[in-house]
Amino acid sequence: MLRSESFFGKRDNNANTSTTSNSSASTAPAAGSASTSASSLSSSRVNASTLSNLPSSVAAAAETKTQESPAKLTVGPNIKLKGVEITDCDTLVVEGFVEATMDSRLMQIAKGGSFKGSAEIDIAEIHGEFDGTLTVRQKLVIHESGKVSGKISYGKLVIEEGGQLSGEIQVGTGAAHKGLSVAKTA
Repeated sequence: MLRSESFFGKRDNNANTSTTSNSSASTAPAAGSASTSASSLSSSRVNASTLSNLPSSVAAAAETKTQESPAKLTVGPNIKLKGVEITDCDTLVVEGFVEATMDSRLMQIAKGGSFKGSAEIDIAEIHGEFDGTLTVRQKLVIHESGKVSGKISYGKLVIEEGGQLSGEIQVGTGAAHKGLSVAKTA
């Protein structure tokens, strides 16, 4: 009988033979492992060859998860990501430092996070710092600890008390300059 190394450890190449004596352990994953494995796989590229090496319940959960969930990139604290173009990302969460060009649906910059570069976003929530060219097609929210500077255009703007906005500011994402309006929230 041939054995091969797979993502989850040793397994038989013959699908009808179990590698453990406990049949329930070989047919059903441990509690929570299918969802944990599927969520960790959703951030990586999953293809047919990857799924064929996984237990069927985990493979099905991973395939469903990748089809349903939006693409999300989180740059954690103390992580620096420089000189990249971020594509096919629905949500970017910046807790560290990012120097990039991107087009996305949602950007969240956490307190202590920093983004430098160019971004075209539907919705941006800034708790940290943004420096560069920012085009927000729908709504830009600058929280009390947020600082946004550079060439900024937006559809709607919310600045909490303490939030900072500086640079070349344009209302609307089109070429026409309509003036600056600020909505202040408590």
